[in-house]
Amino acid sequence: MDWIWITIGAILLVLGFIGSFAPFLAGPPLAYLALPALQLTSFSPFSQKTLILWGIATILITLLDYVIPIIGTRKFGGTKYGTRGSAIGLVIGFLFGPLGIIIGPFLGALIGELLGGKNLNYGLRSGLGSFFGFITSTLMKMIFVIALAIVFIRAIL
Repeated sequence: MDWIWITIGAILLVLGFIGSFAPFLAGPPLAYLALPALQLTSFSPFSQKTLILWGIATILITLLDYVIPIIGTRKFGGTKYGTRGSAIGLVIGFLFGPLGIIIGPFLGALIGELLGGKNLNYGLRSGLGSFFGFITSTLMKMIFVIALAIVFIRAIL
């Protein structure tokens, strides 16, 4: 029976990794579920404290995933119009799938800055900040999922 839970955990890790860059899957939460899956084995490798700490880290990573593109917009000089536009673009981008998630915040920041009275150059810089924020959050999620995979693999070996 242990092999079933190990297999389910491994599938969750793979889906979690894919979800790190494919916005239609919640990458870190899926990968996290691999750890509780191992708890259902006969060797239950993790303490309750370990599962809680990884769970809290998963929640934080998931929240940061939505905030980092907005922070990127601000770091590149975006105003409140660009920041709000980036957030709105992210929400609208969800409707257009993976490409929309990437382009939505960029266009949202750009349009927000233009509506706020800034010029095209300023808007492009703000949109670029949003894009770099997206790339940063994607890398952060991938690293987190890899760390979870390492913990998982060490637990079964």
